[in-house]
Amino acid sequence: QVQLVESGGDLVQPGGSLRLSCAASGTIFSINTMGWYRQAPGKEREWVATITSIDSTNYSDSVKGRFTVSRGNAKNTMYLQMNSLKPEDTAVYYCNANSVLRRYWGQGTQVTVSS
Repeated sequence: QVQLVESGGDLVQPGGSLRLSCAASGTIFSINTMGWYRQAPGKEREWVATITSIDSTNYSDSVKGRFTVSRGNAKNTMYLQMNSLKPEDTAVYYCNANSVLRRYWGQGTQVTVSS
């Protein structure tokens, strides 16, 4: 079993920064990738960023150059550093972990970008 818990969501002004954390617990077997997704009100969940077991990263076009995904030294924690935040970034952000057969999700953390 795997449990993912996000934290760090907050209200932030446009142009500001925020760092989200994802803490994993339980047995994590052969996780190929981890990443972040987000879902804005009235919209479908969209992919934001991915990090692999060898720390290769990929980002959606909407966040390239502004967001950075990384892993902690313990490797059971993942971060999303968000800079130059825009109102369009407002969403619930979800932590994701993927094995060959399963996808795991956290419960989400709210990020609101507003002046």
